[in-house]
Amino acid sequence: MGLLSGKKGIVFGVANKRSIAWAIAQAWKEAGAELAFTYQGERLKDNVSQLAETFGEDTLITECDVTQDDHIDRVFNEAGDKFEGKLDLMLHSVAFAPKEALEGSFVGTTREAFRVAHDVSAYSLVALSRAAAPLMTAGGSIIAMSYLGAERVVQHYNVMGVAKASLEASTRYLASDLGEQNIRVNCISAGPMNTLAARGIAGFTEMLKHNAEHAPLKRNVLPEELGATGTFLASDGAAAITGQVLYVDCGYQIMGL
Repeated sequence: MGLLSGKKGIVFGVANKRSIAWAIAQAWKEAGAELAFTYQGERLKDNVSQLAETFGEDTLITECDVTQDDHIDRVFNEAGDKFEGKLDLMLHSVAFAPKEALEGSFVGTTREAFRVAHDVSAYSLVALSRAAAPLMTAGGSIIAMSYLGAERVVQHYNVMGVAKASLEASTRYLASDLGEQNIRVNCISAGPMNTLAARGIAGFTEMLKHNAEHAPLKRNVLPEELGATGTFLASDGAAAITGQVLYVDCGYQIMGL
């Protein structure tokens, strides 16, 4: 039996086969979990469907705009029906900021860009956790994806770094609120990876090179390593871990200038 045998989970944030969410979903599946997937808009529907269907023809695949409460309600109603009212795992790997907000200086961030980045990237964790909790009747594990820009200034990350800081703070407050239900909430702060979202950051190629040169392990994190970490946090082996940010970045976070 795998570490997650019998567990039911839902994954938010797969865009393509390079997505961190997909790496973690694959690891969860290999560990024995049964999963459902969401996609954001018709543009991503085919990509997500093709990937998710490799988990089985009956895999639940449904649209979810995380800024729309009616979408969220529908998704968890569908998941409840699919999994007979039981949910154990949720992965939040959702982030967005307007392209112009990831260029130039942070001080130039518009009010609308700030609002959008926080709604999609941080508040969505609150909304999704609130909807997931009633299905986690036997406890559960909620995992969100973050990045070092939440605590340090990373060039061109701008408002996304501020939104990730909000995400990490939300993780702690959610962990406090949901702990009595034995629902754990944690963040994985991943090192840079060549994902669709990351390519929207100006200078990302240089960021990858810099991280590999300065991390103690002298390389960048691999997708399967994030999958293994996600599986650990979802498993009973992490039963006493909640409200934490776990850095999986080949040690880059510990380094000074």
